[in-house]
This record gives sequence, C-alpha cells and structure tokens, in this order.
Amino acid sequence: KQWYQRRVAITAGNETKKVTMSRAIKVDGKVRTDMCFPTGFQDVISIDKTGEYFRMLFDVKGRFLIHRIKKDEAAYKLCSVKSLNTAAKGVPTLVTHDGRTIRYPDPLVKVYDTIKLDIATGKIQDFIRFEPGNLAYITGGQNCGRIGIITHREKHPGSFDIVHVKDSVGHSFATRLSNVFPIGKGKQAWISLPRGKGVRLSIAEERDRKLAQKAKEM
Repeated sequence: KQWYQRRVAITAGNETKKVTMSRAIKVDGKVRTDMCFPTGFQDVISIDKTGEYFRMLFDVKGRFLIHRIKKDEAAYKLCSVKSLNTAAKGVPTLVTHDGRTIRYPDPLVKVYDTIKLDIATGKIQDFIRFEPGNLAYITGGQNCGRIGIITHREKHPGSFDIVHVKDSVGHSFATRLSNVFPIGKGKQAWISLPRGKGVRLSIAEERDRKLAQKAKEM
C-alpha cells in the first residue's frame, strides 16, 4: 500500500510538472512554469487551452478553495488596500494585500478599502469603501471563510479594532479589522461566491443537511 501511494504521488508530480512546463497555467495573467509557485486569496488561475478559469477563495472552515469562474470574471481580481504611501518625487502609491504597488490611485481610496483591478492592464477599475452595509469576506481568524454584511466597527485605541458582521441567515459574529475584506457594495458581491455563500452551519445543521442529502439519493 505504501509503495502504491508513493508511486501515485510520483506520477501525479511528474504530470503536474509536464503541464506547468508546457506553459499552460497562468496566475493573474502571467505564465508560471514552477509547479510550486504560491497562490493566495483572490488569485486567478487560467488554463486557456481548456477554457477553464478559477479563483482562490476560502471555504467556511478556513481552507483554500479553488472556485470555478467564467472567462469574463477572470479578467479582474479584488485587492485589499494595506497602506497608502508617497514615493519619490511625491508620487502617491498604494500597496495591496498581494504585494502590488499601484501609482496614482484614486484619492478617495483609503486603507482597508477594496479595489477592483484589471489583470491585463494593472489599472484600478473601481473600489469598495470599508463601511457598514457592504458585503465582506473574512480572510483570517476563527471565522475565516465566512461572508456577511458589515454592521458596525468598534474602535479600540492602542489595541485591535473589532468589526461585527451578520451573514445571510442572521448569524452575527465579530473579528479583527485586518481580517475583513469587502467584496461588494450593499448585498451585491462583485465576484461569484462558492457553494454555501459563506454561511457556516452548526454541527447539528450540518448533520441534518447530510442526512437530507442521503435521503434524496436513496
């Protein structure tokens, strides 16, 4: 059994290397031939030869999720603004969660806002303000992967600001400000959402759902 598992792993690794070395895989519009190239939240993976496109998201248990998307949605990604700076000669810049530095951003964009970035040009198409009433994705902490509406923000000088969020079924929870990633204005998301829409079920609710699914299959 151990020999078989090792053999399968070697074969899968060889096939993965062949696919990447054929220059078939793009991450955020750039060809990547390293099969160990890291991807993160909101990265877009494109396979032009098969016409398949994916976005890296989180599931409600905090695990990375490869979410299939359409071609038109693969043309952009959402980036959280981490800092605003002034470069040489007074050029205003912003830094995003994926390490991009963008020159001359919209002066209305603030830290913790989300920008809609055109992958081909690297230009900002639009932005989402970090404010109550907007839809947000939780990207860290115990609630990682959950999606809900920002209800209010508690400011704690000298400590971490706390943001309260309510999901689509009415469950409320709180997390640190740095874990909140706005993804839409109002209740309308700018990206397609994974199955479950970011709603975390309790153990009893998950059990009931699985039992109901089994009953349908019988």
